[in-house]
Amino acid sequence: MAYHDHPHDEHRHDERHGHHHGTTDTGVDWAEMASLLESEAELFTPLYERALAWLAKEVTEPGLIVDAGSGPGVISCLFAEVFEGARIVAADGSAPLLERAAERAARYGAGDRFGTLAGELPGVLDELEYPADLLWASRSVHHLGDQRAALAGYAARVAPGGTLAVMEGGLPTRYLPRDIGIGRPGLQARIDAVEADWFTRMRTELPGSVAHTEDWPALLTAAGLHHSRSRTFLLDLPAPAGDRARAHVVATLTRTRDRLAEELDADDRATLDRLLDPADEASVHHRPDVFFLAAHTVHTAVRPV
Repeated sequence: MAYHDHPHDEHRHDERHGHHHGTTDTGVDWAEMASLLESEAELFTPLYERALAWLAKEVTEPGLIVDAGSGPGVISCLFAEVFEGARIVAADGSAPLLERAAERAARYGAGDRFGTLAGELPGVLDELEYPADLLWASRSVHHLGDQRAALAGYAARVAPGGTLAVMEGGLPTRYLPRDIGIGRPGLQARIDAVEADWFTRMRTELPGSVAHTEDWPALLTAAGLHHSRSRTFLLDLPAPAGDRARAHVVATLTRTRDRLAEELDADDRATLDRLLDPADEASVHHRPDVFFLAAHTVHTAVRPV
């Protein structure tokens, strides 16, 4: 939520709850999870809006847009807003998240041209009534075991002359200075290294996992598409972070501590504890130097006519 840039917290959400690869866990609090995913996507909305505006210069008047791995549909609804004449289909492995997506589309006045498709990706896309003029996959392909086969499956559901767009890659998110005045400088870089190892393990444990060089333009070309362009989009929220960005940093560091703290040394664990302690003035709850800087890359390719 890579491949390899650096896994971000979005990946951890997606993998833990399995909503991109169709697993269902009756122990999951879907309402809570949907709320977390929605707030996360809403934080990134300025980045997504710029990416969609860029796409709109290439994809003109699409009839059908498919959001593959849509989760609760925040980006799906942005597509409905940017492409006013298009029908939107949100596809995902989680029916409860798709229910949230449909509710969101109705609230935004797009319910009459919004559909959902629940099932394993990419196979469930075979149920589409007609091919997509634009098929979008945002940081979800890396949750499918064979990424090259997944892209080929997506490409097969794109109309001749249509576009497949994948958001994969970019840079590690940053939200603290290198030297934060407590602990050893460079905490985020060390967390990145631990995350990279975790991400590799996650990929190897996926069903049908196949290792491919994660050269996304080359993978799109191998799927029979003509690579057109790649562009990286920034989310730049300078310090002091607002409430939404700060809450996201708290959630990110909490998940890091819960899952990966044992892979960090004792000093870094102690620093994490201080950063997450609301009673500590040095925590991310209070520090004025918390910011949010993320870079995500979109790769597009066109199916030959």
